[in-house]
Amino acid sequence: MEVEETGKTRTSCPAVSGETYSIHCDHAGKKRKQDSEPVVRIIADEEEDDEGEMMSDHMRDSEEPSNKRVKPVVKSNSVTGVITPVKTPALKRIGQSISRSISFRTEARPLLPAPLRSRAKASSYPRRRNSQCWSDTVESHDLTAKEIKRQEVIYELTQGERQLIEDLSLVKKVYYEPMLTLDIMTESELGQIFGTLDSLIPLHKDLLSRLERLKGSEKTIGQVGPTLMNWFPCLEAYVTYCCNQVGAKALLDLKKHEKRVEHFLRLCQESSFSRKLDLWNFLDLPRSRLVKYPLLLKEIQKCTPPEHPDEDTLPDALELVQSIVAEVNKKTGEAECQFYRRGLAYLEESQRLQEIQLSRFLYCHGELKNNKGQRLHVFLFELALVLTRPGEDREGGQVFHVYRQPLPNALINLEEIPDGEAAGGGPFRGAFTGGNDKVKNCFRVSSRGRSKAHPYSLQANDSFSKQQWITCLRQAIVRSRDRTAQASQSQLSLHPDPALYHIADLSLSSDTEMADHTCC
Repeated sequence: MEVEETGKTRTSCPAVSGETYSIHCDHAGKKRKQDSEPVVRIIADEEEDDEGEMMSDHMRDSEEPSNKRVKPVVKSNSVTGVITPVKTPALKRIGQSISRSISFRTEARPLLPAPLRSRAKASSYPRRRNSQCWSDTVESHDLTAKEIKRQEVIYELTQGERQLIEDLSLVKKVYYEPMLTLDIMTESELGQIFGTLDSLIPLHKDLLSRLERLKGSEKTIGQVGPTLMNWFPCLEAYVTYCCNQVGAKALLDLKKHEKRVEHFLRLCQESSFSRKLDLWNFLDLPRSRLVKYPLLLKEIQKCTPPEHPDEDTLPDALELVQSIVAEVNKKTGEAECQFYRRGLAYLEESQRLQEIQLSRFLYCHGELKNNKGQRLHVFLFELALVLTRPGEDREGGQVFHVYRQPLPNALINLEEIPDGEAAGGGPFRGAFTGGNDKVKNCFRVSSRGRSKAHPYSLQANDSFSKQQWITCLRQAIVRSRDRTAQASQSQLSLHPDPALYHIADLSLSSDTEMADHTCC
């Protein structure tokens, strides 16, 4: 199975804001699934038919005179010439869509012509997961359509746990243990890359065991809400695992440059057990599973009738798991911000803005070009925009050299440059146009009241990336200015103008004097 990556820009907005962004021009890979099994089956059937034709022709040849011309059997060049590859729709029907919802999807591609008797081509495709639905596991039932949908979602929840356990166990057995035994990586390096993955396996085995015990005689599960309510707090273990992933990914990418590591990982990926996934795809599975729980619960809730016992518990379970996912997302965002903040290399002391050190998360970061055509890695922190040039330290690790003066978000002026604007002789000459007279996907940022901060004209890879950068920048500017305004108001409330005390004293004394005069 192949996994596509789209782009280079990654963005993440923590749960504090109630939103999470994932811009992938660097948070993403699309996954598609092809229906390869029916095609293979048809090829096999055609093979049998062609073999039968060949046998009958051979018998006829033996009975006819040898000098008689025999018209050769005309075979189809390829079954794929008749059956065109079709991308499987996202939702065929509710049962299949739910049961395959977390399966990886790959683009359908035509099969190459092959000898009829050769079956080796089938093994070149990734092995597919068992895509059985709940309704395929029971012989008969008398349930309503809505209840069937409910059982399908619960079945997907159960099967998802089973598949995750299999994958995590595979990672431990096929990747971690051999690399440790063969001394491909040190135990410390493996510990940093794999993190607390080993502790997640018994956690999900526990949920699978609880769900299996809920099954009735007809393989149906009745009330599932209380079980999930009791188990969801275990997901807090994901805070440690997900926070470690930023550093784990960076170390894994660094180690891939070593010949032994690259060779071992490539052999594993080419093996059938990996389903064409690399090591990081497996390490990222727990995070993907975590964000799946709220979606599954919403589907179960939709299919639960009003009189069902789960009607009261499912909303509470959904609220609980959403809060846990939000907390994991928040902590992961803070860990990511801290990781990249440590990787900044300042050329001047004046570049060390307080806003950078106070930032708790990243809105987004990724590659942009400046007006000279140079590739920059730009970080939009919570309180500051930082332009950097990627490099390496003495140990080969990645470092980001700060380029020019960082801009506090509260002081940024953002200007969107429409596509098709004439390049002329301005800052876009030659760099953004690529020989044409028009510019595309560009915007400009400048700072108010900072003499050292010159305007920066930046170009994104495509229109989608540009729009995501503009959206995040606007959001960062508004929030930073609101934060500054609130801080100013709080300062005024804590330290009012002394003249106000004098006025208050005067009014109080005047009232007192007037009251005394009236009494007299």
